[in-house]
Amino acid sequence: MTRVTIRLDLSDVGSVGPGKARLLELVAQTGSIRQAGLMLKMSYARAWGLVRELNDMFGQPLVEASAGGRSGGGAALTAAGEKVVALYRAIETKSHKAVKVELQELMKLANAAPLGAAANRKRRKQGGRS
Repeated sequence: MTRVTIRLDLSDVGSVGPGKARLLELVAQTGSIRQAGLMLKMSYARAWGLVRELNDMFGQPLVEASAGGRSGGGAALTAAGEKVVALYRAIETKSHKAVKVELQELMKLANAAPLGAAANRKRRKQGGRS
């Protein structure tokens, strides 16, 4: 499936893209930063770092975490976190609709390319022979 992937560069404060949006969605789904990170094949430290970056970027918590211990910890999106995810997904959806015709044209061009060309490019990227 062809899709549009959006990364929003927010002036000098940072960026939000599909990875950070998905991390927030998975925190909401699992109630755990650790579990969300594992599902995205990233370390707990990396997931926590991205959560801190997002919290700092928006000047308020998007994720609130409670300490672990005997009763176990947890994490949840704040109302601001839910809003950021909703806005990001809305921008993504609207962008895809806005470029639908051009995207279809690109796919026609890509599908018309000789089959061997893509395989050769892939081999060259991987350091193999073409």
